[in-house]
Amino acid sequence: MTAKIARYFAERRPVTPCLVVDLDVVEENFKNLRKALPDSAIYYAVKANPAPEILTLLARLGSSFDTASVAEIDMVLAAGATAERISYGNTIKKECDIAAAFARGVRLYAFDSEAELEKIARAAPGSEVFCRILTSGNGADWPLSRKFGCDVAMAKSLLLKAREMNVEPIGASFHVGSQQRDPKQWDEALAQTANLFRELEADGLTLRMVNLGGGFPAKYKKSVPTAKQYGIAITDALRRHFGNRIPETIIEPGRGMVGNAGVIQTEVVLISKKSENDERSWVFLDIGKFGGLAETMDEAIQYPLVVNGRQGTPKPVIIAGPTCDSADVLYEKADYRLPEDLAIGDKIEILATGAYTTTYSAVAFNGFEPLKAHYI
Repeated sequence: MTAKIARYFAERRPVTPCLVVDLDVVEENFKNLRKALPDSAIYYAVKANPAPEILTLLARLGSSFDTASVAEIDMVLAAGATAERISYGNTIKKECDIAAAFARGVRLYAFDSEAELEKIARAAPGSEVFCRILTSGNGADWPLSRKFGCDVAMAKSLLLKAREMNVEPIGASFHVGSQQRDPKQWDEALAQTANLFRELEADGLTLRMVNLGGGFPAKYKKSVPTAKQYGIAITDALRRHFGNRIPETIIEPGRGMVGNAGVIQTEVVLISKKSENDERSWVFLDIGKFGGLAETMDEAIQYPLVVNGRQGTPKPVIIAGPTCDSADVLYEKADYRLPEDLAIGDKIEILATGAYTTTYSAVAFNGFEPLKAHYI
């Protein structure tokens, strides 16, 4: 937590639960990624946090944007970016939405199936397209395998088909999984991509772009490599597999851009046990899975928790949210410990919550308001 955020909590005392994002951290993350991969265009994944304050900052810094809907495209345009800096990266789009994006000037589209390619050709004629390939997602805390992408053989067939349609096939994309803590995972994906490029060139189709996807992590309970380490690993893999014919590259950071910039402050609503013999207390917070912490599903993303002003010995606890849904349990298997003198009404800071919290808190389930956010 930055001093700026700590000062905001101390001086403003905002109503909990709330998220506070330090925009200086977002700017630093952008500059670190640009320095680590200077030859790659940065397309911020808007879904991670579409706050106007973040989009405006990144547009001013020169970022491009990966969008998943027409609504996100409109947010980016409103933030001051031009349509030339927008990729419609969702591989599952309504044809009317493709047409709406095209009308707004968007000319870069992702696909991973013949039906999607045909929609793009009809609704966005002449646009540049790239095909997403499947990856294993090994090493990622939040894998993205199976739903998005196709195998390399199908990608080859689709890109050759695209050549005969009213679009321009320019490359391929992949995603090694969100919160990818192993920089070497890009190596296997790039090996597959380079082989795809060579096979297509033998068939008379020369591609020029590789979308390296996202996956750049935020630091939660476990340490993660630096942006520089990812840059070195990816650059080495590009040289290894493409030799002296390295293609244009783009990256789509989301979590790695904004995750560590935000802190949620929550209040302890109840501390209880289910029997006199329980070894662990249940700690109920005023935020849970349905208030923005959906990525605690299966305890995949484990956020660091900080309790200020308590000196008691840390004791194992079960941490849950406030709703009447029995699935609203954040951490039961992970070894979370909180001070034994923790009391109802205490404030807890949930660190590294700048990504995928406000966007998952879109519906006021049980009447609990969506997560309030402050950008400073």
